[in-house]
Amino acid sequence: MVQSSAFSDSSLIGPLMVDVEGLTLTDEDRRLLANPLVGGVILFSRNYADHQQLHDLILGMRRCNENLLIAVDHEGGRVQRFRDGFTRIPPMRYFGELYVSDKTKSIALAKECGWLFASELRAFDIDFSFAPVLDLDYGISSVIGDRAFSGDASIVSTLANALIEGMREAGMASTGKHFPGHGAIEADSHIALPVDDRPYHDIQAQDIESFKQVMAGGLNAIMPAHVIYTDVDDKPAGFSTFWLKDVLRKQLVFNGVIFSDDLTMEGASVAGGYAGRAESALVAGCDMILVCNNRAGVFEALEYLVQSNGKEIDSESSRRLNAMKGGEALTLPVLTLSELRKSERWLSAAAALQQ
Repeated sequence: MVQSSAFSDSSLIGPLMVDVEGLTLTDEDRRLLANPLVGGVILFSRNYADHQQLHDLILGMRRCNENLLIAVDHEGGRVQRFRDGFTRIPPMRYFGELYVSDKTKSIALAKECGWLFASELRAFDIDFSFAPVLDLDYGISSVIGDRAFSGDASIVSTLANALIEGMREAGMASTGKHFPGHGAIEADSHIALPVDDRPYHDIQAQDIESFKQVMAGGLNAIMPAHVIYTDVDDKPAGFSTFWLKDVLRKQLVFNGVIFSDDLTMEGASVAGGYAGRAESALVAGCDMILVCNNRAGVFEALEYLVQSNGKEIDSESSRRLNAMKGGEALTLPVLTLSELRKSERWLSAAAALQQ
């Protein structure tokens, strides 16, 4: 296990997000999560069996590291890690299709959907879900597809802002993905290195517009795409200072968190081994990097952080990451799931979605 005793300030959040093996924590998991360079953990379907097990797992994680950010991909449709015992969330395309015929109802339902899934996750002390998807659906990308609200940036931003409003009311921060847009290419960055040859002007006028409008509504975090946009850079967006520092930070004045996408994905392989991937993502401007489903890769990234990233955790990144912690709900206090399901708000939201 990589040691990092030099990092003594327990109030700071480390820059590495990892996964754990199964339904309970192993001794190695516990040692890993206790490392101050590890600031987050992402849960997968393999980490969930039932409500009590999930409660116990998260409680064990908190005991390892009280500052840990606990996240999950729970955006709806194909990407919902916890299913049995949780409300099934429709794919976001549903709201975009409804918007065409009934704008008012679509916006209201998107808000209720955001509140519903966020309140259920917060009931287990999960800080946030990596949602919403802000990519445009061009009818090309199978990995995006019905995860996107629409191919129209104004519809995407309107519905995403409604979803985020609901999440915020439940005490959950939001993460827009996959900047600057993954919807215009066929290749899946999980298994390939996608390349987008469109002119920068087109990407700026179309794909970035949905991100820009949602940032204005209070988006908390961004996850860049493992996609190379050849008109401006030979690196994927998540490793590109142009996209993260020049465009996101300077042009769009985005002050929230930048999460890398998973560095074990094929789209990240262009940066070399896991030490190289970690270095490239952090130097480009990421506040937190994800290394999942490859424990050897986690240790390699940790070794890089100890040897090369110096004596302390970046305080500015830690400040931004602190804003991702689950907060108090604006409408109902954070309840257990059984208590939540007895509330009038939950019953109303669940009934609306079930229709």
